[in-house]
Amino acid sequence: MNITFEKVNTSHLNCIAEIYSYYILNTTFTFHCHVLNTEEIKDLVIFVNQRNAAFLIRQNNNIAGYVILGKHSEREAFDDTGEVAVYLKPEFCGKGIGEHALQFIEDYAKNKGFHVLIAEICTENSKSIRLFERNGYAKCGHYREVGKKFGRLLDLAVYQKIIG
Repeated sequence: MNITFEKVNTSHLNCIAEIYSYYILNTTFTFHCHVLNTEEIKDLVIFVNQRNAAFLIRQNNNIAGYVILGKHSEREAFDDTGEVAVYLKPEFCGKGIGEHALQFIEDYAKNKGFHVLIAEICTENSKSIRLFERNGYAKCGHYREVGKKFGRLLDLAVYQKIIG
């Protein structure tokens, strides 16, 4: 399996919007409830701070998804804590690509001086929870009924991994 990563740029925004829109419209895996426009997608994946980044994931040169290392908080004390998210096209799920993406983004984060990575996951997203747990992330928080989507109240689990 040939997995490669390419730093996201503005030419990738439509592809990322297509992937993310699937999750917005069909799942509780993101708490966005409306499809985002290009400018909103840009705000999610193009960072002013060069420590944070998003990468397109390709398998055998086919776009499989993307992985994000974002800011956990705007407050300076959290500068060495990043927030991780992985989104794959449905047909690429369950093939080990998520594990490759996590390893890649963890290595990138270490090289950028991050100490801790955080993932916030809707508790209905059992596959993502298993992915992060298999890769050494520990559950460190559980917010009950903090989101509402499709007429349901949703819980959010917080996972962390100390990498540096």
